[in-house]
Amino acid sequence: MDSNSLYYSLDLVASSGRVLTVEQRTALHTSLLILKKNYKFQRVMFWGKILGIKRDYFIAQGRGEDEIKDQKYLYSLNCIDWLLLPFTTESMIEEVSKAAKGHFIGDPSFVYEQKIQGDREEAAEENKTTKVNEEKRLAVTVKHIDEDVSVVPRGAFIRSPLGLVQINRSFNGLSESEARKLENFLHFREPKNGNNKSIEEMGEWSPAIDFLDVLSDEVPAGKAAVLSPPISVY
Repeated sequence: MDSNSLYYSLDLVASSGRVLTVEQRTALHTSLLILKKNYKFQRVMFWGKILGIKRDYFIAQGRGEDEIKDQKYLYSLNCIDWLLLPFTTESMIEEVSKAAKGHFIGDPSFVYEQKIQGDREEAAEENKTTKVNEEKRLAVTVKHIDEDVSVVPRGAFIRSPLGLVQINRSFNGLSESEARKLENFLHFREPKNGNNKSIEEMGEWSPAIDFLDVLSDEVPAGKAAVLSPPISVY
């Protein structure tokens, strides 16, 4: 949700039952504008909230000139003070997958520990303990969620000749018939699948807007599924 239209966007998703208090909405409206100025972001998005046992995490995403490559994630416990989440690495992801389990506590410094049994042939390696703090777990969780479920309609973003991904100012939304087709929704992340379409399928293909992975390519092979396109707010 763009910080400039936060109040309007929050009302649209209120039917899910996950809402913010008036105090939280007011604090976010002000603090996200300050965040944008302090970090010199082009845009700031309210990403959402992750529930914890003691306290909840409020997540924001700042975007620079390139909407995909220039992204940073920040978290807050009070909707006012924001801290940068660490950059996720493969080693961090592995540590989190081994050690972190259960609900989030709501304490960034909380340390998860997990003993790992080594092979019998490696007696010295037995009973190693993997430790990771909750801040790293939060960074990995946010990154994974964003890569899996961040979705935009086809044409909402455009890639310039210089390779920059930016908002398509001429995009007016999908028509009703277009919105019913899963192939008109794209993963908003660095493309992973590549372009493997035939010449016939590429009749309306455009390198400026068709540079992201299509949701319809994610349907599990050999399984029947009834899929409806997600709702995006712009």
